[in-house]
Amino acid sequence: MIRGEPASNPFWRTAMILLALALVAFHLGLIFSGLVPNLVSRPLHLALALPWIFLFAGGSGLSRVSGAVFCFAGVAACLWVATNQSMLSDQYGFLEGDFQKLVAIVLLVTVLEAARRAIGWPLPIVAALALAYGLYGQHIPGEFGHSGTPLASFLGTLTIAEGGIWGSLTGVSVNVVAIFVIFGAVLNAGEAGQGFMNVAAAAAGRLKGGAAKVSVLSSALFGSISGSASANVASTGAITLPAMTRLGYPKRLAGAVEAVASSGGQIMPPLMGAGAFVMVELTRVPYTEIMAAALLPAILYFLAVWIGINAYAKRFDLAAIDQEDQPRFRQVAITSGFFLIPFTVLLVGMFVVRYTPQYAACLAILAGFILLFFNARGTFDLKQILARMENAVLTAARQVSVIASIIVCASIIIGVLAVTGLGVKITSLILSGSGGYLWPSLLLTALACLILGMEVPTTAAYVICVSVAGPALIQQGLEPLQAHLFVFWFALISTITPPVCGAVFIAAGMIGENWLKVALTAMALGVGLYLIPLAMIANPALIDLADTPVPALLSAVKIGLGLGLVSFGLIGYRKPWQKLMATGAGLIVIFAGGANF
Repeated sequence: MIRGEPASNPFWRTAMILLALALVAFHLGLIFSGLVPNLVSRPLHLALALPWIFLFAGGSGLSRVSGAVFCFAGVAACLWVATNQSMLSDQYGFLEGDFQKLVAIVLLVTVLEAARRAIGWPLPIVAALALAYGLYGQHIPGEFGHSGTPLASFLGTLTIAEGGIWGSLTGVSVNVVAIFVIFGAVLNAGEAGQGFMNVAAAAAGRLKGGAAKVSVLSSALFGSISGSASANVASTGAITLPAMTRLGYPKRLAGAVEAVASSGGQIMPPLMGAGAFVMVELTRVPYTEIMAAALLPAILYFLAVWIGINAYAKRFDLAAIDQEDQPRFRQVAITSGFFLIPFTVLLVGMFVVRYTPQYAACLAILAGFILLFFNARGTFDLKQILARMENAVLTAARQVSVIASIIVCASIIIGVLAVTGLGVKITSLILSGSGGYLWPSLLLTALACLILGMEVPTTAAYVICVSVAGPALIQQGLEPLQAHLFVFWFALISTITPPVCGAVFIAAGMIGENWLKVALTAMALGVGLYLIPLAMIANPALIDLADTPVPALLSAVKIGLGLGLVSFGLIGYRKPWQKLMATGAGLIVIFAGGANF
C-alpha cells in the first residue's frame, strides 16, 4: 500500500514538486491543446504516474531498489509507445518482433506491480488470472474455454492498441478524472474543508444529535469533491469524531455515523469519485444527465441516515453542540466562499454556459487557485500561500497516480473479457442462473458486487461487475443508466458491510472501538445503501429527474417515506414485533406498485 514519501531532503522534495507540476500541467494542457493521439496521451499519463507509485511511496532497501527498476522500465516502455504511436497504429494490435513482445510484457508486469503497491494484492491477482485465462483458456473444456489467440495478437491488443491498458477507461482517467482530482486537491489545500465544517455546524449543530448531523452534512459536502470514503473519514472524522465523543455519544455510534456519512460521498454529485466519469464512457450518457439521475437517490440516502440519527438521538438523549463551539455567522459567511465560489463556477460552466465538464472544472480550478492567496483572517501570508500550492500539486499527483494504477489495471481485465469473449459467457451464465427473471439477476449481480467490492476499490468493482453483468440486466429490460447505477451502488456497500469494510475500519481505529460493533451499527444507519438501488429498479422514474421531474419527485417522496419507516423501525423501536411491523410497512411503501416489481 502507498505509505509516505521518501526521507525529506531537498533533492527528493524538489524532484517531487517538479514532477507534480509536470503532471498537473500535462493534464490541464490536454484540455486546451486540441486533439492528442490516444497512444500518446495515455502512455504519458501512466509514465507521469509511475514515479509516485514506485519512487515516492516510501519503503526502503529492496523495495526502493525494485521500485526504481520498475519505474525506469515502465516509464521507458510508456515513452516508447508514445514516440512510436504512428508506427504502432498501423500494426492494428499485432506485435512485430521479440523487442515489442518484451515491451508488452514490461508494461503488463509494471501495471500489475503498480496496482499491488498502490492498493494491495486483490485487483492485480484478478488481472493476472484474467491474463492467464487469455493465454491458456483454450485448454479449458466446455463453453468457458476459448478458441485461443496468437500471442502477438493477444499481447498487442492489450499494450499497443486501444483495446487494453490504453483503452477507453484509461482515456477517462486521463481526460476527466485527473482534472476533477486536481480540482479537489486545490479546494482541499485552501479553506474549503473548514468552510464545509462551518456550514454543516451552523445548519445542524444546534439540533438534537447535532454533532452526528454535522458529520453527515460535512461528509456529504466534502465527499462531493473527494469521492473517497476513506479520505472522507480521515478528514472530516478528525473533527467530528472527537466532538461526538466529548458530547457522550457511544463510540460505536460515532464511528458508524462517520463511516456511513463518508461512504455517501461516492454517490453524491457533482463528482461521485471516478465512477461517474467511467459511467459516462461506458453508457455514453452525458455527465450532466448522470448527475441529475444520481441526485435524488443520494439525497434519499442521506435522508435515511438523518432519520436514523434522530432515532438514536431519542434513544441515547444525544445533545446538540454547545453554543460556544458553534461557528459565528461571520465565520460561516467567509469560509463558505472558499468552496461556494469554485462550485458555482463549475456548475454554471456545465449547466448554464454548457461547457464540457473538464473545461468547466479547469475554470473552477482557476477560481480555487486564486482563493489559495486568501484566508479567513484577511491577511497575506506568502509562506502559507506557497505551502498551500505545494500541498495542492503534491496531493493531486498522488491521487491521480493511484487512480491511474487502478484504472489501467482494471483495463487489463476488460481487455481480456473483450478478446476472449468471456464477458458474453458470464452474461449467459447469469441469464440462465436467474431463469431469465430480472430480480434473481439483480440479486446475483448485487452479491457479485459485494464480493468484488470487498477486495478491490469501488470503481474497479463497478467496472468489472458492469462489464459482465450489465449486458444481462439490459437484456432483461433495464435502461443502461439504470443498470449502471444499480451496479455502482452495490459496488459501494462493502465500505460498511463486513467482513471487509474499509470506512468502518478507519472510523473504528480513529475512535478506539471494536470494528464489528461499528459495522453493525453502520449497516442499520446506512440501510438506504442496500434498498435505494433496488428502489431505483422498482421505481425507474426516480432517476429521470431531468426529463420528468414531477414523477421523479413523487417517487422520491414515496421512497423517502418507506425509508423513514425502515430506518426508524430498525433503530427507533426496541421490541422485535415493532421493528418487524415498521420495517415491513416501509418495504411495502418502497416497492409496492413499482414498474419492475
